[in-house]
Amino acid sequence: MLRAEWMIMAFLAVIVSGCGGGVTESDVETPGRIESGRTQVLDTGAAILQDKPPIDALNAYLDGFHFYNGKIEAQMEAHHYCSILNEDVIQCVIFDGSVREAKIMGVEYIVSADLFAELPNAEKALWHSHVHEVKSGSLVAPGLPEVAEHELMAKLVNTYGKTWHTWHTDQDLDLPLGVPQLMMGFTQDYQADPDMVAQRDQRLDIDSAAKRVNRQDLPTPVVDAGADAWQRGRVIQLPDPTGQVHADHQAKDRDEEENASSP
Repeated sequence: MLRAEWMIMAFLAVIVSGCGGGVTESDVETPGRIESGRTQVLDTGAAILQDKPPIDALNAYLDGFHFYNGKIEAQMEAHHYCSILNEDVIQCVIFDGSVREAKIMGVEYIVSADLFAELPNAEKALWHSHVHEVKSGSLVAPGLPEVAEHELMAKLVNTYGKTWHTWHTDQDLDLPLGVPQLMMGFTQDYQADPDMVAQRDQRLDIDSAAKRVNRQDLPTPVVDAGADAWQRGRVIQLPDPTGQVHADHQAKDRDEEENASSP
């Protein structure tokens, strides 16, 4: 069967099966009043009466991991709901879970290697490669048959992503506070927290290690020298004048330093 036909099967499978496997709850409890009867009626009416073509197009579900550019220890699971704009461009909305109450954490734009090669060098530094994410088995498409997922990963292995998180739910921030932060993807083994990956695998009933083995036949493209700039010491990040982002990690770092220095 042709690869294009497998891609069609892959996305049809997503539509039919939903996210597949287990679900991931959002850990953030949003402040605010419980929906009134009036709001519930409006919500139901909108769901029934209004067309939502851009939302309907988000028919592919990918689950993977990100970390804050320049702070690799601050990492989290990311649920991507994506639409295919054409053969070279994919756009994804990123959530902190796979349930209705999940919070939108940010967005990721994915482009083919051909388009990425045309970008200015300064722009390339904002993007990360997907080779390791795919080949390691850490990027998955829950609910897809293995053969369909394999074909989808064959498409993604030679792509690049630019990701911004706007709601830092991993920091236990109950509202989208602070400024957007540029995210990156892992490029080597042992960078991702193994407990984080294991918990995801158990929850979604998948086996990352088995996927790694199954994907060894996929090509290993040479990564464009402009991507993953953080590995070469070039870290791009927006300053956060509010001090909201990473506040808990900074406190944890201080505690660890104090404990290490204690007799």
